This record gives sequence, C-alpha cells and structure tokens, in this order.
Amino acid sequence: MQEHQNTVTAALMEQLIKEGPEGLGQAFTALFELAMRLERERYLDAGLYERSPERRGYANGYKPKSLDTPAGTLTLQVPKTRGTEEPFYPQSLERGRRSCRAVMLAIAEMYIQGVSTRDAAKVMAEFGLQSLSSTQVSRAAALLDTELQAWRTRPLGEARYLLLDARYEKLRDGGVVRDAAVLSAIGVEPDGRRRVLGVSVALSEAEVHWRGFLDSLVARGLRGVQFIVSDDHAGLRAARQAVFPGALWQRCQFHLAQNAIHHAPNAAIRQRIGSELRSIWNASSLPSAEAELHRLVDSYRNGAPKLADWLEANVPESLVVFRLPEPHHRRMRTANPIERALQQEIKRRTVKVRVFPNEAALLRLVTAILVETDEGWSTSDRLYINFHHRNA
Repeated sequence: MQEHQNTVTAALMEQLIKEGPEGLGQAFTALFELAMRLERERYLDAGLYERSPERRGYANGYKPKSLDTPAGTLTLQVPKTRGTEEPFYPQSLERGRRSCRAVMLAIAEMYIQGVSTRDAAKVMAEFGLQSLSSTQVSRAAALLDTELQAWRTRPLGEARYLLLDARYEKLRDGGVVRDAAVLSAIGVEPDGRRRVLGVSVALSEAEVHWRGFLDSLVARGLRGVQFIVSDDHAGLRAARQAVFPGALWQRCQFHLAQNAIHHAPNAAIRQRIGSELRSIWNASSLPSAEAELHRLVDSYRNGAPKLADWLEANVPESLVVFRLPEPHHRRMRTANPIERALQQEIKRRTVKVRVFPNEAALLRLVTAILVETDEGWSTSDRLYINFHHRNA
C-alpha cells in the first residue's frame, strides 16, 4: 500500500505542476479517496486482498457521493464494507462535511444579505460549486437557525419605552399563498439606547399572536415598560392591556394621519386633514392640543359629521405622548423609528424572495436582519433618548 500511496502522491504532484490551481479539484478528489481507502484498511485490520486472522470484515466496493468543498464540487468514490459489526464511515469524509458546512454557511450569509439564489449560484460557480439550487440555499440558511434561535430567546432586562409594529409577507401554506404577520419590538433601555427585543411570525395578527409575542418578551425578563407606541393593530389593544396594564399607550400619529385620509369624505378634506392634525400634534402642551382638536371637530360637525365623530374618538389616543417629558415628544409620538429602521430594511431584503416556502424560512431571514440592526445599535455611542435630561 505504501508503494501505491507514493505512486498516487507523485501523480498528484505532476498534475499540479502541469495544471496549477485548476487541478486542485482533481487533486482533492484523489487525496480524499486515498485517505478513505487507508481508513477502511485500518478499520478492517487488513489491506486489500490481504489474508489476515485479525481481519474484521471485507471491502465491498465503492459508492459515489458529491461533496461541496472550498475546492469545488467533488464526486468521490466512498469505500464500503461488509461483514463488520458496525457500518464503516470515513472520518476524512466527516471532516470534508465540516468543510462543506463552512461553504454552506457562506451561501447562507449571501442569502441573508439579500443575494438572490441565481446570483449566489453565479458566485459559488466561480469557486467551482456547480448547480446551486434554491433547495441548497434554503438548507444552507437553516444552518444558522441555532444561532438565530438563541438570539430570539436571549434574556432581556428593563426597557422604559416600547415600540411595536407589524408588517405582512407572503408565504405558502398548504399549497396556498397567504399573508403572514411579522411582529417586531424595539425597546428603549434606561441608558437611552434602543435595542431590538424580539420578532415573531405567524399567519395571523390576531390577539392570540400579539398576546403570545408580548408574553414571550416578559418571560425573557422584559420589565419596567412605562410607555408603548404602536398603530392600532388588530388584536394588539387587548393583548397590550393584558400584558402591560399599567403602561401608557400612544397611537402612532403617522398611521393615524393616514387613517384620517381614508375617513375624509372628499378630495379637498383629504388634502388638508394632514396639516390640520399636525397643528394639534405640534401644540405646546396637552391642554393646547385638546383645544385644537375641539376646534377641528367642531369645524367638521355639520359638513362631515362622520369624520368629526371619528376624529373625536381616535385623535385623543395620539395625544398621550404629551404626558412624557417634552424632550421625548418628537421621538416617541410615532412608530416611525421602527418603520424606517426595521420594516424598510426587511422589505428591501424580502422583495427578492417574494413568496417564502414556509414560516421558518421567513422567520430565519427576518431574524438575521434584526440581529444586524441590533448589533449596530448596541455598538453605537449615540443615545436615542436622554433619560438624564433635566426636563426628563
């Protein structure tokens, strides 16, 4: 066998001299196969065709196996055995599989960064990995699941302010394309920095989903929530009241202005309702804002009574921010920080996917995006809210 090893080694050296780096794939294949044959001989306690009383079984040919490695996609002839107490599996192949895992993680990172399957295939083809399929990309991304799950379940601490939002992505469920709600939460901690607290994906934005999501934040240690900002999402009101009964709730002014446009009875009112609401929200104090609201409602009482009733019932929910210190008003009167920082980035990355194959795939990508955002915030020296301001 030693003579055969020397012959193989000499042939590999000659090949590399002639072909240079282009011959690495073939060289890796030959070396893998040689290592696996050596392992089989040691495992059997006998060389090929060798008669030995210590023999533990017999060689039984080979089976082909493709393996993605940094040197390209190799087609290996894996040695088999028969008559052994336990099945033979080469350790060198296991190490090759770990190499394969590193390659798959690189593919997963490309996917997480928003690279399409087609573009990822082109990149990996440059490194010798052929025929990269969407299934392989999904399998590669799944390798990140343990790390992402650890982040989603990490312990939390105190967060005085909480921003909540939801967006929808399409996924397949039982062969049907459906909308899935992606719930996310940002917390502003006592040191004034914002952190991404968590994310949840489900085929519903109903109370049971919101309740489960908020309960999970508390179970992970979230405490000290004094103020919550969100849109009036379906199911959120009841869930919020059950989980954080003592926290003030601020209805997002940006989303409320959009809702007001839909309640306006004609184009003229739709054009001006936004600026009329801003005159309320930009008031110097809560009494001034309430007085502005009263005047606005009265102005529509005769000409647009349904709009007047809607304004009277809903706009007060957007004035709760006046109960915070004045320096915090602008930051906390809308959920726009979560809309801009998270939802737009999620949209930019998910648009390449269009329809996710399942909830797990959607949760994987969204979580990876949020991990990136949270890491950026955690390393920043910039405060989002100054809780030590003299007026705070």
